Amino acid sequence: MVVAIVLCGLIAGVSMYYLQVYHFYKEVPATGPEDVLLTTLAGDLTALPHSDFRAIDADSSPIRYRACFTTDVTPAQAAATFEPYEGAEPRVAPGWFDCFDAESIGTTITAGKASVFVGHRNIEYGIDRVVAITEDGHGYVWHEINDCGDKAYDGTPLGDDCPDRASFEKDQ
Repeated sequence: MVVAIVLCGLIAGVSMYYLQVYHFYKEVPATGPEDVLLTTLAGDLTALPHSDFRAIDADSSPIRYRACFTTDVTPAQAAATFEPYEGAEPRVAPGWFDCFDAESIGTTITAGKASVFVGHRNIEYGIDRVVAITEDGHGYVWHEINDCGDKAYDGTPLGDDCPDRASFEKDQ
């Protein structure tokens, strides 16, 4: 009986690990210039010139998107054109997606060697896509839960500054 219980626990643990790290993620094929969009200071979406694009995503959660790319645009050049994003923290990617090291990206941002910009606000309700550009020409994309998303997911009343979720989803 003890062996059966331990074996069931082991099988469940290995299965859960596999599902979370490998099964749900899929590689996103590069489609062209629109793979990396940024929001201008005027509020328009503009494609960022880039190469070497790699991305993963999963349908199981709106915050599982991660992407890496290279660009000739410097953080200073981007700051003159694109809307900055405050408080972004890169989310950990699966180890097999080796171009996205959240800890290293976060350290680079904190050290001032990278800047983070708005990619697309409310790409899904309460979720913003953000883009970090480093001084050495690397770029990273991930999803952040915005203030409205925080409120919506923890049950706090949304307030007047958040769009109505039903009308938002109808417009999408």
